[in-house]
Amino acid sequence: MPRRTKAQSEATAAAIVAAARGLYAERGYASVAVEEVAAAGGVTRGAVYHHFGSGVGLFAAVHADATAGIAVAIERATDGVRDPWQSLEAGCRAFLAAAVADDARQVVLVDGPAVLGWERWRDDDARSSGRLLDQVLEELAADGLVRAADVPATSALLSGAMNEAALWVAAAPDRDRALGQAWEALRRLLRGVRA
Repeated sequence: MPRRTKAQSEATAAAIVAAARGLYAERGYASVAVEEVAAAGGVTRGAVYHHFGSGVGLFAAVHADATAGIAVAIERATDGVRDPWQSLEAGCRAFLAAAVADDARQVVLVDGPAVLGWERWRDDDARSSGRLLDQVLEELAADGLVRAADVPATSALLSGAMNEAALWVAAAPDRDRALGQAWEALRRLLRGVRA
């Protein structure tokens, strides 16, 4: 029997992640068996374990995919925005909206910290949307709109505020209303960091 090519292997892994992400987003990690993911992805249970090693390994890949998707939403929202301050605002708003979207909320905000632990959760956040926040704050510092010495602290505070706001919105009975409220509060907070 011929060995699968690297491209075929990557396609299989991507199909498994996509299937798992849909199931985890709908029902939560603890309510989904590996067998269900395999069936939804059109593969065997053994294929899931071959690619991801364990259920937690699969969830880690799904979480990384979801946080990368949030970063893509931020990049789309800021693409072509030349003013760094407008870019900061557009990116922050896009983060909130993407983090509480149906395809990310359960995976990123609810199950992520519980399954992976806070350290891994923060690492994924830093690699995806956190790096974009750091970049725009550095641009603002270069323009004199944020004190350069304050960039790391400002990034940590804004990241924490946005993550907490996203958790609050995700738990709200009327997420659309809560998202609008969170954005307005965040916008006032952003004005406070401007030099």
